[in-house]
Amino acid sequence: MTGTFEAPTLDYAALSPLIALAVGLVAIVLTAVFRPLKRLAPGLAILSMAVAAGCLVWQFGTEADLVSGSLRIDGLSTTFSLLILIAGIVAVLYAAGDIAGRQVGRPDFLAMLLSSVFGMVMLTMANDLIIFFLALEFFSIPLYVLCATDLRRPGSLEAGLKYLIIGSLGSATLLFGMAMIYGGSGGEVGFQAIAEGLTKGGVISDSLVLFGIGMITVGLAFKVSIAPFHQWTPDVYQGAPTPVTAFMSGATKLAAFAVFARFFLVALAPETDQWDVILAVLATLSIAIGNLGALTQSSLKRMLGYSGVAQAGYMLAGIIVATADGVDALTFYLAAYLAMNLAAFGALIVHERMTGSDSIASLRGAGNSHRIVAWPMTIAMLGLAGLPPTAGFLGKVFLIEALADQNWVWLAIVIVIGTMLSLAYYLRVVAVMWTNDPAPQGEDGHIDGDLLVTGGTPPWKDLGLVVPIVIASVAVIFFGIFPDPLYDFASRAGDAILSLTG
Repeated sequence: MTGTFEAPTLDYAALSPLIALAVGLVAIVLTAVFRPLKRLAPGLAILSMAVAAGCLVWQFGTEADLVSGSLRIDGLSTTFSLLILIAGIVAVLYAAGDIAGRQVGRPDFLAMLLSSVFGMVMLTMANDLIIFFLALEFFSIPLYVLCATDLRRPGSLEAGLKYLIIGSLGSATLLFGMAMIYGGSGGEVGFQAIAEGLTKGGVISDSLVLFGIGMITVGLAFKVSIAPFHQWTPDVYQGAPTPVTAFMSGATKLAAFAVFARFFLVALAPETDQWDVILAVLATLSIAIGNLGALTQSSLKRMLGYSGVAQAGYMLAGIIVATADGVDALTFYLAAYLAMNLAAFGALIVHERMTGSDSIASLRGAGNSHRIVAWPMTIAMLGLAGLPPTAGFLGKVFLIEALADQNWVWLAIVIVIGTMLSLAYYLRVVAVMWTNDPAPQGEDGHIDGDLLVTGGTPPWKDLGLVVPIVIASVAVIFFGIFPDPLYDFASRAGDAILSLTG
């Protein structure tokens, strides 16, 4: 019997964000070939991401399966993708004066960054196991290279290699778990088809499925820095170029938690009673290990790395409750976390370009000498600590409310205790900046007399660097006082999950 191949119907409007990013990626690669066009690469990267963001706004309200159901555009994918694109645009601006971009060749650096953004946006749309894995690798592999782009620093090369080895282990574990789920669900790859397959023939109790859930959990835990699978995080955060760290700290969590929510709350919905306890234990470990690890750090980048481990534990609460309200709270908190991290790392970039140091001690007296460093860093630290009137405070309140509504009171208490513990290291940074005299200054008038970027525009006068820092800082405060616009935006993600699960 001869079969006939039918090509899937393509909805080019719904696919337009991915198309815009792909066209931009090709254009940037071509600028590397035609050297006179190299200067256009940063503008092309920003333009392609801005166009993709416009396409996402155009598709707000659209809910449709794409390419034979392997991709899906809905409120979850549009909200998370927009936040990822914001992180990507800011990363381009932060990297404009960075030595890593100059060493590797700016078009090459930007092409890898845009490739990672493309993979992340695709991952938010992933609706089957194949796209899930391909998109995860599409964004991970360029990040391995980006972490190693500061070629003159052994720490950068070490960060790239360590991230590659640990990331590959996480990917292999994830793929092994996918194979188990594929077999246990009766040979299904689509998320909704997997959920249907798990409910047939008593397969729910099958050890094959439970083993697969465990492996997928471990694989995703590697990607979002959930303890005890976080070992790479502080080393990579410290060794990677700071603009890359700023990007990956927020965008990686956005992409991974998007597919975390879609896969666990849709494909594994019949198994909720099996995996929610596992995630709750991981969340508790992550909160404890992340906060305790951050207490002893002298490097701000390493401290923020351990902070990210604890924050991932808080974010897991939005998945554990397995409700639309939980996804809304998760999305709100991720948006706030992105703003707080962009403010903190942006301020750190300015500081590093003046001093060459990322140590907490080197921030001494910044409140008196360099307000462009001190104010955004203070706002970011207060937000990450969960203090009012910041969006970080409301984000934790929403997560705790979602937990309490679903009788996860003990985990809500863990979050409160973790937040109290985190005050010790977040407020230490604030105290160093505002309660000490400025650090010794050299003849050039800069802290330690060691200005990394000599000539050109001083970092505190670089509008491409300062404007995103100010906007991110203002957003942390604004959405802490007026949360409704951001919560309405975040609720699109929860509505998308609700429409799939009924």
